Amino acid sequence: MYIIGIHDGHNSTISLLDDGIIKNVLQEERLKNEKNYFGFPELSFEKILIMNNLKIEDISTFVFTGNHLAHPFDKNGLLRRYASSFSIKERAKYVLKKTFVYSIYKRKRKNARIQPLLERGIDVSKIHFVEHHLCHASTAYYGCPWVDYEEKTLILTQDGSGDGLSGTVSIGQRGKIERLASINKDDSLGRIYATVTFMLGMVPLEHEYKLMGMAPYSPHAGKFRSYKVFKDLLCFDEKNPLVWRRNKQLPAMQNIYPYLRKKTELHRFDWIAAGIQQFTEEMLVKWVKNCIKQTGIKKIVLSGGTFMNVKANQRISELPEVEKLFIFPSCGDESNAIGAAYYSYFTKNIKKQSKGISNLYLGPDETGDENTLTAITELKNKNSVNFDFMLMNDIETRIAELLSENHIVARCKGQMEFGARALGNRSILSDASDLEKISVINNMIKKRDFWMPFAPVILRERCDDYVINHKNIDASFMMITLNSTSRYKEFIGGVQQVDLTARPQIIDENHNKNYYKILKKFESLTGKGVLVNTSFNLHGLPIVYGPKEALYVFENSGLNYLAVGNYLVWKI
Repeated sequence: MYIIGIHDGHNSTISLLDDGIIKNVLQEERLKNEKNYFGFPELSFEKILIMNNLKIEDISTFVFTGNHLAHPFDKNGLLRRYASSFSIKERAKYVLKKTFVYSIYKRKRKNARIQPLLERGIDVSKIHFVEHHLCHASTAYYGCPWVDYEEKTLILTQDGSGDGLSGTVSIGQRGKIERLASINKDDSLGRIYATVTFMLGMVPLEHEYKLMGMAPYSPHAGKFRSYKVFKDLLCFDEKNPLVWRRNKQLPAMQNIYPYLRKKTELHRFDWIAAGIQQFTEEMLVKWVKNCIKQTGIKKIVLSGGTFMNVKANQRISELPEVEKLFIFPSCGDESNAIGAAYYSYFTKNIKKQSKGISNLYLGPDETGDENTLTAITELKNKNSVNFDFMLMNDIETRIAELLSENHIVARCKGQMEFGARALGNRSILSDASDLEKISVINNMIKKRDFWMPFAPVILRERCDDYVINHKNIDASFMMITLNSTSRYKEFIGGVQQVDLTARPQIIDENHNKNYYKILKKFESLTGKGVLVNTSFNLHGLPIVYGPKEALYVFENSGLNYLAVGNYLVWKI
C-alpha cells in the first residue's frame, strides 16, 4: 500500500510511505535550488515516482497536510505580510475570517490545491486532507522509535499556526491519537518569535535560529529588560493549565508587530534576542510541566516548528518530570508530509505498530561514478576554475587524512538527507579542535553571522567524552543542545562559545557506514572522535542536491577540497 504525503506550503515536501514505512522524503527546495520553496512540489512528486519505479495508479492515497493553506508566496511576499500585519487591510481580513466569507475562500483554495493531482488524472476519491496539528502529532507519535503502543504517550505540538491552531496536547495509545486541548493561533508563541525575527531585520520562518544563537551573548540586565516585555504577552489558563492565552488587552499575535516595536524601542539587538529566547524556554518548560502534572504521563514526543529551538528542547529534557523524550527531526512543516502519510496509514491499520524513523537519508543518490564524472567534466569544460580530480578506491580514508592535515573538506555522497540539518552526506567537515577553521569556513563558503555556533558530529562510543547526556536522549539529528564536558577544547569549533553547549549529531555505524568510517579513521589519526559538521551550501541557497550543485559551490566559493561521490576534486 503506497501513500504519498504532500506538503504544499512553506518548504514544500513529498513523502512516500510503503506499508507503514517511510521510504523517501524530498524537499522541493533542493530540486529547484530555491530555499524554502512554497507551492506544490512538482519536481519532487515526479522524482519520487521515478526513484521507486512507480506509476501514479500504483499510489492508493494522496494526503495533503492541513485542511487550509494560504496562497503561495516567496520571501519578499512573506516579509510584506509581516510588515503589513497591523494594516487596515490585514485587520479587515482578520474580521472577515470570522464570517461565512472565509468558508467560501477556504473551499476555493482547497479546490485549487488539488488541481495538480486532478491534472495528472488522479481520481478525487484518492485525495484526502489531514488537519495541520494532527500531522505534527502523527510525525511525533508514529515517527518515534521507542513508543510502546500499550502505554500512554504524551504528544505536544507547537508552531506559528496551522488550521487555526498553534499548539495541541494529545495522548497516544494503541495506535490512536486523542486530543485533549489546543491553543488558538491568536495566542501563538511561535508567531511571537517569528515576529521578533522580522522586527530584528531577518526572515521569519527561516532565521529564528540566529536569535537563539545570539541570546547567550546578552548581558543579564539587558536580557531581563526585554524579557519583561515578552513575559506579559501570554499566561496560562487558570481553569485549564494545558493551554495559554494572550492577555486580554492585546491584539492577536498575528498583529502584535507594532506593539512589540513600541515596547522594545531602544532595546539592543542582543537584549531582545535573549529576552524572547528566555520567554520561549520558560513558556515551553511550564507547559510541559503542566501537561505532565495533568496527565501523569512522563514519556513525551514533540513536533512543530517551535521545537526546532534546540535550547528550549534541552531545558525540557532536563526536567526531572520527563522520563523519556523524542523530538521529531526537522519538525517544521516540511515533516508534515510524513505525518500526513503516517496518519492515513495507521488509522486504517490500527493494530499495526509503526517502527518509527531510524535515519533521515531518505532522498535520492545522484552521486554514482558516471553521473559524478559527467558533472565534473562539464565544469572542466567551462574553464572557470583551475582544478584537478581523481577517482578514489577509498574516498572516506582520504577525507579523514585531509581533515587530520587541517584541511576543510565538503562531502556529497550517498542518499541526500531530509530536513534542515546536514547529517554527513551533504556536509562540510573540519577538525573541531581548530577554532580558526570556523572563520575560514565562514569567509570562504557559509557567510554565516559571526556569532553563530557550528555543530559537532561525535562517535557514539566517544559521546561521554564530549557531551553530558544523563538521560540518554536521542541526539542523532541535531535537535537538542547538550552541555559539553571538561574536554570542550577538543571540539571548541562545534561548541557555543558563551555557554559551552553543543548541538551534536551522535553517530553509530548503522546510521551511515561511510560517514562513520571517516570519523573512525580521523580518530585513529588524531585521537579525536569528533568533527565539525555544517551544511554544504552557499549562503541563501538550500543544501546541495547532487554533484552538479556541489560543484557549483566548489566553483563559486573558496572551498579547496570536495569529495563528491568517489571522486576527490581539488583546486590547483
